[in-house]
Amino acid sequence: YNHKNTGRPLEEGKWFEKFRSNYLDVSNEPLYPFGYGLSYSKFTYSDVTVSSKNLKGNQTLTATVTVTNNSKLDGKEVVQLYIRDMVGSSTRPVKELKGFQKVMIHAGQSQKVTFNITPNDLKFYNYDLKYDWEAGDFNIMIGGNSRDVKEAMVNWVK
Repeated sequence: YNHKNTGRPLEEGKWFEKFRSNYLDVSNEPLYPFGYGLSYSKFTYSDVTVSSKNLKGNQTLTATVTVTNNSKLDGKEVVQLYIRDMVGSSTRPVKELKGFQKVMIHAGQSQKVTFNITPNDLKFYNYDLKYDWEAGDFNIMIGGNSRDVKEAMVNWVK
């Protein structure tokens, strides 16, 4: 899930295309995405709401999603938070797991799940081997696995 962007990714739904990053004989996608798990319950996610689309300095971003159990059985769901730094001084992964919460949701019920994101969650080792974060656009993703996520874009400046 946390691979680097190839620069020439294969279009979604295509099997093979010349001069693109793909295998010749199998699909590019893994059989199961990172964080995937089976359950007797079926969960759906609302769109991600963020406290602000533009943040400055050490502000805390609050990202919230509502998870609904659409089945007749109570169930536990692991709600996962991924972040992508859209532009960095060095190549950044397409998704990084930054947090998760395991929640119990009764049949037919909904529950709000909130993640607090600070600049510490955006840090990485830069070219000078300093553990720091850079200003820019960030894609906030929340879902039940690394493939099936809801997204929101934010801009964070120092």
